[in-house]
Order: sequence, then C-alpha cells, then structure tokens
Amino acid sequence: MKTADKTGKTYISTRAWIVGIAVFFAVCVVGTVLLLVQKPGTVANVYRDNECIYSVDLSLVTEGFEKTFTDENGHSNTIRVENGRIRMIAADCPDKVCVDTGWIGNGAVPIVCLPHHLVIRIEKQPQNDIDSVAR
Repeated sequence: MKTADKTGKTYISTRAWIVGIAVFFAVCVVGTVLLLVQKPGTVANVYRDNECIYSVDLSLVTEGFEKTFTDENGHSNTIRVENGRIRMIAADCPDKVCVDTGWIGNGAVPIVCLPHHLVIRIEKQPQNDIDSVAR
C-alpha cells in the first residue's frame, strides 16, 4: 500500500508497516517455540574420549536425579537430569566451564569438560519404525 505526496514520491503507509512488523514477530515466536519444544526420543549421551558411557531419554524422565562419573584418575563430574534437560552441577576441573554452561535440552550446544574428556550431547534417537518409503 503505497501513497504519493505532492512531489510524486511514494511512501509505504503506516498500516503496511504495522502488518509487516506483526508478521515478523509472528515468525519469530513460531521459530522460538519450535526450537524450545522437547521432542519425544531426544536423548542425552555422555561421552568420554568419544565413547558413549551413559545415555538417557530426556522425554521419559519423570523425576529429576543426579549421577556422578569418575575417571581412572579419580576426577569426577556430576550431572543433574530433569524432564527435557540436563546440566553439569559439579566438577573438580580447574576452570568449571562445563558447570557454567548450565542447562541444555535442544541440542544446540553441548556441555564440554576438556580436562576430563567428557562431553554431553543432545541427540535425536533414531526411529525404529519402517516408513512408507522403506521396502
């Protein structure tokens, strides 16, 4: 919706700006909701030296719990698992970056403890169902 003034210049009307801004915010809200919604089958895998040492389906957790991992040198990391999210709550590493990472639940960022070679990743659990394309 363009309007022209006396000089012939065209301008976008206020109504068009309002509609455009409303559409922009609606797209932002929908995108945020899609990123934050916990999908069934989302699994948190704990790796030490690229070997999976623990796995938990976050969508099936009904009551929060804690678990401690200790390596062969006696270094320990403690995780807290709740429905749809996981975090490192304690570690005896010097920098505590893994503890400072906080809660994760959508797989965007892993939790990494470099001194202890420990990584927590959120991954989509593979479906065992056969779809219509598979034969």
